[in-house]
Amino acid sequence: MIGKDFNLLVSTGRMRELDCKSELMYLLREIGDDKPSVRTTGIPGLVVAKTNLDPFEAVNRLRKLLEERPWEFRFTLKVVPIEIVVDTDLELIRKEAVRLANEKIKENETFKIVINRRFTTLGRREVIETVASGINRKVNLDNPDKIVEIEILGGITGISVLKPGDILSVVKVKRRLGLKS
Repeated sequence: MIGKDFNLLVSTGRMRELDCKSELMYLLREIGDDKPSVRTTGIPGLVVAKTNLDPFEAVNRLRKLLEERPWEFRFTLKVVPIEIVVDTDLELIRKEAVRLANEKIKENETFKIVINRRFTTLGRREVIETVASGINRKVNLDNPDKIVEIEILGGITGISVLKPGDILSVVKVKRRLGLKS
């Protein structure tokens, strides 16, 4: 069981979870979190972390650190800020995703829903339709103002409303810097 006490979802290579866990502890301390918590999930290639920083600020600081010292990022591939963690129950997911979306997506803004499913029988379409039906905003799949990110990890689900640049992709930043990933 992963547990609900996390606010960062981190991707790494399969069989590199422990390396990523150690690296992430170091990186979070480097950006000013003196007591981060990082755990493996039991799901290949995924680690979760609880930072005492705002998760969006943590991602921004990690991005800045990556741009300054890219060699420090060997096992961390992607970092997603998570705002709410709930049990994987369609009604709970809908309730919290809709509440968060209505708080964070302005009436004139567009959105799309992104679902990553791991170890669940919930269907992608079922989740998207259920959540989207409660969000009274215009959908834009190509260039949305906001993204309703739903990360299903077996029995728990992380939810965030993100701007397109809120996810840190280490590979993309290294590529932009002209480095091999």
